[in-house]
Amino acid sequence: MTVNQTHANKEQVIKKAIASIEWQDLRQLTRGQIAYNVILPYPFLLLSWWFASQSWYVLACGASYLFFAAAFRQAHDGYHHSLGTGKRTTTAILLLLSVLLMTSLHSIRATHMAHHRDPLGDSDIEGSLANVSWWQALLSGVTYRLDIYRQGLRLSSRRNRRMAWLEFGLIASIIMVALVLTAFTVSAPAMLAQILMYHILTMMLANASVGIIAVWGVHHDCDETIARTERNPLVNLLTFNLLYHVEHHLFPAVPSNHLPELAKRLDAAAPHLTKAHVLPSTAVAMDFINNRWNELKDNYQNNYDDNDCPIRKRFA
Repeated sequence: MTVNQTHANKEQVIKKAIASIEWQDLRQLTRGQIAYNVILPYPFLLLSWWFASQSWYVLACGASYLFFAAAFRQAHDGYHHSLGTGKRTTTAILLLLSVLLMTSLHSIRATHMAHHRDPLGDSDIEGSLANVSWWQALLSGVTYRLDIYRQGLRLSSRRNRRMAWLEFGLIASIIMVALVLTAFTVSAPAMLAQILMYHILTMMLANASVGIIAVWGVHHDCDETIARTERNPLVNLLTFNLLYHVEHHLFPAVPSNHLPELAKRLDAAAPHLTKAHVLPSTAVAMDFINNRWNELKDNYQNNYDDNDCPIRKRFA
């Protein structure tokens, strides 16, 4: 049986399990929720820039994380047209975010739609990291992103491809401006260069870490379903509901605003689909540590010989 056939069978089982869940009402957004979706990342961005201008880089990195996570959520909802905005506004948001995140969101959008059409299947390049070990997913962050760009351009329509190349051009322009500004010693251009270089470096680092967090973290070792989820309220707050991932895959039209409510309904109707969490529980983590410690201890005891000790040999 091929990987695609396995996933097809799994999807049939999942569809039967969720057939009774009401979700259409969760597609609706109030004006306040739409405004929240549109504004969400930008206060964190401005805060990170201000911290960077003061050389408070630890605080700046915290604000940059919040900006990146919030912007990632905004872009993700934009891919699925669930921000509550029109198509032109969504396109403008994705274009702006591409420049701010230093990545082409229109090329990623093409591979993300392919990911939803064939999740973790043979043709799913976005979900390919789920099949490797965590350290391979971590080390291949940059090459993975480049593969996404190449595949995204191949899969894109002519219009989407033009938008992607426009984003690449704007990103290159921002990098050139930052490099030119570093040559100035006047206070205003020098401070702008400091902010821009900080922002470019942090965004590139964040983009390189997307694979391990947003792909491997939510898709690895999913036997009964196609993704993991999370129920820790603090973690979900700090990730802006992005880790409700099985909920998103099962109902991609539901905005991130309503994923917590959808999670409750899914827990009640099909709890076996939500038992695989992104972060392990304390009990699972302690079991892993204990098992690993026992393995190391057994290894040591089986391989250790008192006669091999150089100190014992010297004084024997």
